[in-house]
Amino acid sequence: MDLWRLAYSVLLFLASSSSFIAVDFVRANVVFPVEHKFKGLERNLSAFKAHDVRRHGRTLFDVDLKLGGNGQPTETGLYFAKIGIGSPSKQYYVQVDTGSDILWVNCIGCSRCPKKSGLGIELTLYDPKSSSTSSLVTCDQDFCNSTEDGPLIGCKPGLACQYNVVYGDGSSTSGYFVEDKVQLDQVTGNLRTAPANGSIIFGCGSKQSGELGSSSEALDGILGFGQANSSMISQLASAGKLKKMFAHCLDNIHGGGIFAIGQVVHPKVNTTPLVPNQAHYNVVLKDIEVGGDVLSLPSDTFENGLRKGTIIDSGTTLAYLPEVVYETLIPKIMAQQPGLKLHTVEDQFDCFQYIGNVEHGFPTVKFHFERSLSLTVYPHEYLFQIRDDVWCIGWQNSGIQSKDGSQMTLLGDLVLSNKLVLYDLVELAIGWTEYNCLFILIAPCIERLYVW
Repeated sequence: MDLWRLAYSVLLFLASSSSFIAVDFVRANVVFPVEHKFKGLERNLSAFKAHDVRRHGRTLFDVDLKLGGNGQPTETGLYFAKIGIGSPSKQYYVQVDTGSDILWVNCIGCSRCPKKSGLGIELTLYDPKSSSTSSLVTCDQDFCNSTEDGPLIGCKPGLACQYNVVYGDGSSTSGYFVEDKVQLDQVTGNLRTAPANGSIIFGCGSKQSGELGSSSEALDGILGFGQANSSMISQLASAGKLKKMFAHCLDNIHGGGIFAIGQVVHPKVNTTPLVPNQAHYNVVLKDIEVGGDVLSLPSDTFENGLRKGTIIDSGTTLAYLPEVVYETLIPKIMAQQPGLKLHTVEDQFDCFQYIGNVEHGFPTVKFHFERSLSLTVYPHEYLFQIRDDVWCIGWQNSGIQSKDGSQMTLLGDLVLSNKLVLYDLVELAIGWTEYNCLFILIAPCIERLYVW
């Protein structure tokens, strides 16, 4: 069911930023700027790994992840967004989750909801009674039946439609559904914006438990961008407001980027099919090329039984590869610099001393997917400079396993930076094209944006 999928979904944070994007949008599209939680790459390396450990320890129920690292389990996303809800509209900061299926925010009277956040933002509790456009969603409504996979036993007219989400680390959120207006800035045909409001059904959180209610990096809620009918994008598409698509362009070097809802008409984005019936955005990886040479790997390396596919996840910082891939890839990358010696930094990263331009000294890496779609990762993207002459490798030996014991591949923010990534939920495909996500300009009139 939809709420069960929410508990183990792929997260990413989004927020306002000074970065803009020059993409032509259809009239129905909505855009909002985003900011990276870590403010770019200038941070402690262990923060990368710890972030990914916390994230996947809580979200990936169908894989077993052993990455090492320390930290709080609630630090599970990279970007956060500011949205406007209600009449009059109030602002809320939410994680954006590309695998979950509902929007929920903490509500007035909530038990153990966080009161402060270490992210430097002001938390706000949603009060249905203070919004003139808010209405209760009852258990006999179609929306409630769809989230429960059928009529709710014991439902009586007027009773609230409730939700309960339990995460893998023991944290949980529960509450009831309401319907209200969400404030948005809509991009028109001439790249101008016009204010608009959309009415959606979302969760009103009344109780939090575990770290979810006490995180030092707490937010007001989670915004789901999953494929189910209960997601925000599905509700908008069903209302005929836009096509069931979304895209992002992120810059992990400086932090920030942009998130767009609806059809991207330019630039053209080639796609590869999504593996059907997956909780995450999975695609079929065919092979990996390093410096023009395809890695020699067992033919079944990227076949993962019932969980076949490579996970694409912008909310993960690094890139995690099966052991056989990792042990083949690293020597190939270092082959151009035979005099360099690898040493371990922070007990988990392979690093080396190097003076010079890494673009000239190391090879590019290309991932090849079904339908001839490729993803190019340059040396400056997979190598992190932690001091003037010390570089560390972003590729990680994953330890990610499916339930049948097969190792899996997860490609995160490291490989998706400075690419326009399109999620086409109409054709069930995902694609990307290289794009400068920092020096990009949208209509100059856009100064402050809200999620549609």
